[in-house]
Amino acid sequence: MNPEQLAQLIDHTNLKPDATEDDIRRLCAEAKRFLFAAVCVHPVYVSLATTLLADSPVQVASVVGFPLGANETNTKAYETKRAIIAGANEIDMVLPIGALKGGKHDVVLNDIRAVVQAAQGAVVKVIIEACLLTDEEKVRACQIAREAGAHFVKTSTGFGAHGARVEDVRLMRQTVGDALGVKAAGGIRTYAQALAMVQAGASRLGTSGSVKIMEESVMSPTRRAWAIPTTFPDETHSHTS
Repeated sequence: MNPEQLAQLIDHTNLKPDATEDDIRRLCAEAKRFLFAAVCVHPVYVSLATTLLADSPVQVASVVGFPLGANETNTKAYETKRAIIAGANEIDMVLPIGALKGGKHDVVLNDIRAVVQAAQGAVVKVIIEACLLTDEEKVRACQIAREAGAHFVKTSTGFGAHGARVEDVRLMRQTVGDALGVKAAGGIRTYAQALAMVQAGASRLGTSGSVKIMEESVMSPTRRAWAIPTTFPDETHSHTS
C-alpha cells in the first residue's frame, strides 16, 4: 500500500472536548496536504471545516449522539439535519448502546434508520462501541446497522475503555461482508497498527495520529508489500460540499 492509497482510507479526527478553532484549521490544512478521505469534527465546527475544505476533495464528517448514544432518537435526527445543513457529507452516529444490550433491537433499528433518513443520502457510519459489547452483540449491532440502511459500521468512539482491536474489525467485516464499510477508530497511532486494521478488513480508519502514520508510511521499507483489499465495495460515497 502506497502512502496515497493509505491517506484515502483515513478520517483525520479531532473530537477532543477542548478542540479550538485553531485546532480545526490545522486539522483541515493537514487533511488538504495529505488528501485524507475526510476530517471528523464536532458539530460546532462543521461549518468552519466545510469552508476550509471547499476547494478540496476532502469530506467533512461530524458526530451524532456522541459519545454515549443515549440521546433521544428525535434529537439524533435533528443533530443530523443540522450537520447536513452546515455542510457535513458524512455522519458518525453512536447507536443506543443500552437498548442494544437490553435486547431492544427494534429501538436500535429505528434509531439508526431515523439518522439515515435525516442524512438525506449522506454517508452514515454507526459506532457500536465494541468495548462494551459481547461478540454476539457486536454481530447483532452490525446486522441491525445494515438493515437500517447505514453505510459503515465503526468500532469505537475513542472515549471507551479501549479503541479499535483487530479481532473486532475482523468480526465486523465477517458479519457485514461486502455490504458495508468497516471503520476502525480509537487508539490507531502507528503505520503498523493502521495496516493491521486494513488487513483485518477495515476500509476506513479514524485517527488523530494521521500525520504521524503518513510520515511513517513514507519511511517504511515494507509498504509496497501491502495491497488494499479488492473485495470491498466503493465505500467512499463521495459527495460535494
